[in-house]
Amino acid sequence: MGVEPSLRYRRVRITGTKYQTLDVESQIREAVDDMCALINGKTDPYEKALLALLLISYIQPFEDGNKRTSRLVSNALLLAHGHCPFTFRPVDANDYRAALLLFYEQNNLSAFKRIFIEQAEFAVHEYF
Repeated sequence: MGVEPSLRYRRVRITGTKYQTLDVESQIREAVDDMCALINGKTDPYEKALLALLLISYIQPFEDGNKRTSRLVSNALLLAHGHCPFTFRPVDANDYRAALLLFYEQNNLSAFKRIFIEQAEFAVHEYF
């Protein structure tokens, strides 16, 4: 069985959390549309990138690859506005996951925002 090339139509489970994703395709599509409208309504490229990074991971619109997709979209937004992309290379995978889970479960983005800011600083120092 391969990965579907469209929005998922059933719930996906995220290991290590009680957070439950949407499981109705129309609700997932609506959440993605709302996310796009929110991101498009912002002017600051870093805010757009942070929102894409968090919300694609939160909505989990695809059966697989949501975190990778969120990082690609986030970097595409940064590049489109003349900023350097983030690699997330120096980020500990457990810290990244814990920050996402804190956001999923408590809508607290403080840990993830710290990682995001550290990555912005890392990218500037590493690539310029």
